[in-house]
Amino acid sequence: MSVAVDSNVLIDVLGNDPRHGVESESRLRTLRAAAEPLIVGEAVIAEVAGNFPSPSQFDSILAGLGVRFVSSSTSALHRAGAAWRLYTSRRPDGLQCPACGARNGAPQCEGCGEPLRPRQHILADFLVGAHALEHADRLLTRDRGFYAAYFPELRLA
Repeated sequence: MSVAVDSNVLIDVLGNDPRHGVESESRLRTLRAAAEPLIVGEAVIAEVAGNFPSPSQFDSILAGLGVRFVSSSTSALHRAGAAWRLYTSRRPDGLQCPACGARNGAPQCEGCGEPLRPRQHILADFLVGAHALEHADRLLTRDRGFYAAYFPELRLA
């Protein structure tokens, strides 16, 4: 089959990310050398393409990397929705200190008093995982823990 590529890997490579760029490029190169077909879905295109002056330039760069677009099936979209629902049901209220783990009450909106919550993951992350699960053998990503938690049957590259 093929390997789906997550947005973060493409952004690392195309943006020459100083922290992850070399590793992401090496992993892509290894998959290409093994003649692994590389694919992306709608969410990855939407997240990455806006960094380029034109769609044709972005399409040309993807082709140069050996990456092709595969449209999501309806069943992939339903899987993404189910995983998103699970995530939002587990997401805690309030904030947690990344250093000591102490839980803090969420700050409130000055206008209406509604608690403000950080957005940790967005629906696009779930679209990427479900697309990979339905249309590829594996997913090449840096967000391994996230995908293992919400798509445990998905193999990661």
